[in-house]
Amino acid sequence: MQANPQSGGASGTTAQHWPTPDASAPPGGEPCDLVTVPARQGLEAVDILRRGGAPLVGPVLHDGSCDTLGFLVPPGTAAGWDMPGSACTQTSGRGLRVPPLPGAQPEPPVSGTGWLLPPTDTGPVTDPVVLREALGEAARLIEAADNCR
Repeated sequence: MQANPQSGGASGTTAQHWPTPDASAPPGGEPCDLVTVPARQGLEAVDILRRGGAPLVGPVLHDGSCDTLGFLVPPGTAAGWDMPGSACTQTSGRGLRVPPLPGAQPEPPVSGTGWLLPPTDTGPVTDPVVLREALGEAARLIEAADNCR
């Protein structure tokens, strides 16, 4: 994930890691947007979503330095995303798509990243409403843990 010159209001951590508009994505697949968050908050959110019992979390990317996680969400999410401490990149399907499932683990759609959770047949992307709730809960848990020091 690379720096986006249009980072408008995103935190320093999340604004540093954006997909490039011409990233080498495999042909086909479903278009998606990308919500990026600091890794600590993202890992907490993944745990919260996975404890929910149902397959509520879709594919998740990590950047090469593991500073940031990226949740693949439905296209159009960026238009209404306003979660503090995170950013949502509207890709309009240009370069960032959920890879089709050929049987083997697909390559990540953004160069310099890897899969924390690769695409599966349980659901192509994370529901942004559910993700927003999990990120909020994760931020509260992190703040509580940090205040106990």
